Amino acid sequence: MFITKKAMSRRTVLRGMGAAVALPFLDAMLPAQTPVKDMAGILPKSRFTGIEIVHGGAGSTEYGTLNNLWTPTTPGRDFEFTKILKPLEPYREYTTLITGTECSSANPRSAEEVGADHFRSSAVFLTGAYPKQTEGSDIRNGVSVDQLYAARFGQDTPLPSMQLCIENLDSSGTCGYNYSCAYMDTISWASPTTPLPMTRDPRLAFEELFGSGGSAQDRANRNRVNRSILDSITRDMTRLRRNLDAKDSGRLNDYLDNIREIERRIQKIEAYNVAHGPERELPAAPIGVPDSWEEHVKLMFDLQVLAFAADVTRVSTFKLSRDTSNRVFAESGCLTPWHSASHHGERAETIEDQGKINKYHLSMLAYFVDKLKNTPDGDGNLLDHSLVLYGSPMGDGNVHGHRRVPMVLMGHANGALKGNLHVATHDDPPQANILLTVMQKLGVEVDSVGNSTGTFAI
Repeated sequence: MFITKKAMSRRTVLRGMGAAVALPFLDAMLPAQTPVKDMAGILPKSRFTGIEIVHGGAGSTEYGTLNNLWTPTTPGRDFEFTKILKPLEPYREYTTLITGTECSSANPRSAEEVGADHFRSSAVFLTGAYPKQTEGSDIRNGVSVDQLYAARFGQDTPLPSMQLCIENLDSSGTCGYNYSCAYMDTISWASPTTPLPMTRDPRLAFEELFGSGGSAQDRANRNRVNRSILDSITRDMTRLRRNLDAKDSGRLNDYLDNIREIERRIQKIEAYNVAHGPERELPAAPIGVPDSWEEHVKLMFDLQVLAFAADVTRVSTFKLSRDTSNRVFAESGCLTPWHSASHHGERAETIEDQGKINKYHLSMLAYFVDKLKNTPDGDGNLLDHSLVLYGSPMGDGNVHGHRRVPMVLMGHANGALKGNLHVATHDDPPQANILLTVMQKLGVEVDSVGNSTGTFAI
């Protein structure tokens, strides 16, 4: 028997009627006896996710700063996880916390812009740029870092990037203070004049990842009779398994089981929504959107994990809400509507309520991080090979302030970040410095992002 360098292509796809299922990284994709140093084009590339939460954080208030609701008391390594950050403590070795930055490009520059922070903040989150105040078609912002990364490392994947959201979007017209809704509806900008649409419906996101095979009629027929997307690739799966060892076969089974489980969840949500119609909590939402915010968020996170595992895309953005949302997050232990809680009036009790909501939202980030950590990927796991940026472009929501914005990085990005680090900044450096640092760590050759002035040692 001769050992050859022949290996399965990283771009192997199982195809059927209305399906195109890419594969996770398998050992069979590595040429035999090839040194790791020669596998730069084969081993997994870093994935990047930008996740925005709106309304700022309790830790950005004066009370929150004095009581260290978000910011640890000690900088450097082995910092303490504060009350709000507790959900991330099990992932200390993957956590890089940068505190004290200011999202200054979201500040008003003229009298007529004062009070309009909710209507421009999201546009600044991943661009660091100042959005032009307009309700017309002459919108102008900056290029978001997810698209900088996609332009450099996402062009050889089926999807250069994916954009997901939770809340309803207006898509056109003005949303307030003479700002186009385009600024509120997305955090991804392909160019200063090109905001990218975000997908709210889990069914649409699922089909974008796995339903590109066959015709639109094939996909419609499959959905109508609730057949699995995997049913049409059974022959290809059987043929593939003959050439896999036990380890790869187990990894493939887990991956396909995850696809089927997500598919069942979507079908169950759609069946419930059809049956209950106007009785739904969100009757105007697309048929695939669950009433439960938590269920919706977890489903979208699971779809991103699948997309990263199969290298369908290396770039995603996720907008967890829309500014001025007054959802109630009973699971957090706080029954105060969200936007109302952010306008706390400097009352300690209300700030603590906002902190409960912030902590609950971080528990959703922890869910995503845990899924990444427990998904094998090449010589490690997806969290080893990912950089997740989570935060808000607003600080103290009570005054629509943009100082001390909550930001945290998760993952090792193929060794570019070591984790277990708290970088405490001073003199309000721009939040765009985090964006620039992230891009340079991920290998994107760029000298500035938005209003950045430098980088951080992370």
